[in-house]
Amino acid sequence: MTLSLRHTAALCVALSLCAPLVVPGTFPGLGVGARLTLAVFVLATCAWIATSIDDTYIALGAGLALTVTGVISSDTLFGTLGDSTVWLLICAFVLAAAVTRTGLAGRAAAFLVSGARTVRQLTHLTTAALVVTAFAVPATSGRAALALPVFLALARALADRRRLVVMLALLFPTVILLSAVATLIGAGAHLITVSVLWEATGDRIGFTEWLLLGLPLAVVSSHLAAEAVLLTTTRRADREGPVHITAEQIQEHSDRPVTGPWSQAETRCALLLGTVVVLWCAEPLHRVPPAVVALIGAVVASSPALGTVRLKDALRTVPWSLLLFMAATMAMGVALADSGAAKWLVSGLPSAVSPAVFLAVVIALSTAAHLVLQSRSARSSVLVPLVVAAAVGAGVNPVAAALASTAAAGFCHTLPASAKPVTLFAEIPGTPTYTPRDLLRLSAVLAPLTAALVLLFAVAVWPLLGVPVTR
Repeated sequence: MTLSLRHTAALCVALSLCAPLVVPGTFPGLGVGARLTLAVFVLATCAWIATSIDDTYIALGAGLALTVTGVISSDTLFGTLGDSTVWLLICAFVLAAAVTRTGLAGRAAAFLVSGARTVRQLTHLTTAALVVTAFAVPATSGRAALALPVFLALARALADRRRLVVMLALLFPTVILLSAVATLIGAGAHLITVSVLWEATGDRIGFTEWLLLGLPLAVVSSHLAAEAVLLTTTRRADREGPVHITAEQIQEHSDRPVTGPWSQAETRCALLLGTVVVLWCAEPLHRVPPAVVALIGAVVASSPALGTVRLKDALRTVPWSLLLFMAATMAMGVALADSGAAKWLVSGLPSAVSPAVFLAVVIALSTAAHLVLQSRSARSSVLVPLVVAAAVGAGVNPVAAALASTAAAGFCHTLPASAKPVTLFAEIPGTPTYTPRDLLRLSAVLAPLTAALVLLFAVAVWPLLGVPVTR
C-alpha cells in the first residue's frame, strides 16, 4: 500500500529526529536509556500526529519497546494497570452506567431547562446542567452521548428558531469540554497528569484538591464560553424573543420519566451518587482513597439487592481502550523521568524567565496542541512530562504548571475532528447544527479567552487555594 504524503513526511521527521540519537559522540551526557526513551517518544508522537493508527495501539507499542530494551521493567509496565487512578475511572464508569439506567439525567435537565424564560436564561441553565454532569459521568464523550437526547428535545421545541438551535448545538460540546476540568474523573488526561506528577515529583493531587482547584475554573470558563457562543452565533433579534421549554417536550426524547414521583431505583441511585461524591470531597477527614470509595459505590450500584444495573452490563460501558492507553502512557512518563530524558530535553531552555511568562508559554502551547494531537490524553502524555521537568528547572511549581497545561489542553474546538463531542454534535441528521466556519469564528474568541483565564487562575487564584506559582 502506498503511504500518503502525510505519512511519508511524518516518517521522515521521526527518522531525522531519531538518527542523531544513535550516532556515537552526539549529545554527551545522554545515557543509553535516555536515548532509547527519546527515540520511542519521538516515534510515538509522530505516529499519533500523522497516522490513522489507533492511539492505544501506538502507546502499547511504545510501552512494549521501552520494556524490551530494558528502559523500564515489566513490573513497571504492567503495574500501571493496577494504579489507583485506573481503578477510579473503572468504578466511575460503573456508577455512570447506573445513573444513566435510571434516567436521573433527564429529570435534572427537565428541572433546570424548563425554568428558562429568555434565551440567555436557557443558555446559562443549560450550561449549569452540563457542568453538573461532570460529577456523574466520566469522560467527555460519555457526557456528550448522555446530553444528546436533551439537545434533540430542545432543538425540536425551538424548530422555528434555527439560529438558537445552532447556538445550542455549539453550546453543548463547548461546555462539556471546558467543564471537564471540574473533577479528577472529568477526563483521562487528568489521571495521566496526576500520575506523571506523582512519579516525577512525589506530589499527589487527590479528588478533593482537584475539585477545589478545577471547579471554580470550570464554572467561570463554561459560563464565559456560553456567552461567547451566544454572541457569535446569534443576533440581537434572536436573543430577544421569549422561550418556553416544557418537561413534556423533553419527555418525548427520553425513555424514562422526567417528571412525577421518583422510583425506588432513582432514589437509591441518587443517594448513592450523592454519598460517593461527598465521601470523595471529605477524603482529608476519613483518609479513604477515592478509588476505594468508588469501588464501594460500584459494588453497591451493581449489587442484586440495591443496585440499578448489572455488573456485566456496566462493565461494557468502560472504555477499556482508554484505560490501556493511560497505562501505557504512564509507563512512558516513568521512562522519561527515570532515564533522565525529560530533564535533558528541557535543560537547554532559558531559566531566567519569570514564572508568569513561563506559565503563559505553557498555556499557549497547550491550547494550540489540539491542532496536531487530537487525543486529549495523548496531549497530556506528551506535554505534561516535559512541562513538569521544565518547571523544576525554571523554579516554577510543577503542580501549577501541570494543572495549567492540562486545563488549557481542554480547549479543542477549532475543527469538527478536534474532539469527539464536537464531532458528535456536528453531525446530527435532520437537525440544524454548526459548520466549520462557526467553529472557527468561536475559536477566534474562545481560544485567547480561555488561555487568559487559565493564566489568571494559575497566577492569582490557585495560589490562594494552596498552589503557589513558585516552590
